[in-house]
Amino acid sequence: MDERKDGDGAPTQERPTVERRGERELVVTRTINGPARLVFEAFTKAELFRQWWVPRSFGLSMLSCVMDVRVGGEYRVVFPYEDSTMEFFGTYVEVVPDSRLVWTNEESDGGVTVTTVTFDEVDGRTVVAVHDLYPSKDAADAAAGSTGAMPEALEQLDELLVGLGSTNAE
Repeated sequence: MDERKDGDGAPTQERPTVERRGERELVVTRTINGPARLVFEAFTKAELFRQWWVPRSFGLSMLSCVMDVRVGGEYRVVFPYEDSTMEFFGTYVEVVPDSRLVWTNEESDGGVTVTTVTFDEVDGRTVVAVHDLYPSKDAADAAAGSTGAMPEALEQLDELLVGLGSTNAE
């Protein structure tokens, strides 16, 4: 059985919200048309994560994605960048299936950023909130542009889950 509500076979078309909370925190929130279980899987299974995380407008493809999703497990995501590569990596701090995911972002010389993602399901749809807590105001200011990528990525996630809904029959 498809876990979506009857008649909900399309992305939500809902605009994400981007909010600055204090000097160091940025929050992007969007409702995704799918149950929390599927949305959580899209954040924690590399084969799914690769399909939506990189905004299409960036024109990049992910070279590799390794995720060991457990407390103390690590991730590493690699992209081509000019004549070399660019890597994002860190450690999972908290993993609560279908509810909450916390990881560090350790690639910056300016300190560690902590990302907390919450998944709140309401009537078969999931409100995803991505909180990035930067080590300083300057780091948050500098990252404001990259956080602009998250709304597009979450739209891509919504589109992906529409496709997964048709293949997740039980």
